[in-house]
Amino acid sequence: QVRLVESGGGSVQAGGSLRLSCAVSGYTDRSYCMAWLRQAPGDNRGAVAIIDIDGRASYADSVKGRFTISKDNAKNTLYLQMNSLKPDDTSMYYCAADPVPGAGYCRFGRFYNYQGQGTQVTVSS
Repeated sequence: QVRLVESGGGSVQAGGSLRLSCAVSGYTDRSYCMAWLRQAPGDNRGAVAIIDIDGRASYADSVKGRFTISKDNAKNTLYLQMNSLKPDDTSMYYCAADPVPGAGYCRFGRFYNYQGQGTQVTVSS
């Protein structure tokens, strides 16, 4: 069973930065697409950044150029560096993983079978 634990959320003013971390444990020998999802009250949960098993990253238009997803395989940790934060970025952020048969299967709209409990990010104007 894959376990995901997020940390690093908090409250910042607009224009500030935060770095979220996700500690991953319970990996099997399968390959995983990794992602950061977010959900604001009343909204659906959706991916803002995904990283494929070959390290290729993709971003939602709303965060492109401001957020960077990365992973440290040696530390089993996924990161999300968030710069130039806006009030619209206020959400609960979730780390997510889903097994894939190879590179090229990580897409927006994919359902992630493993998700963490989330960490709150609040951006004030």
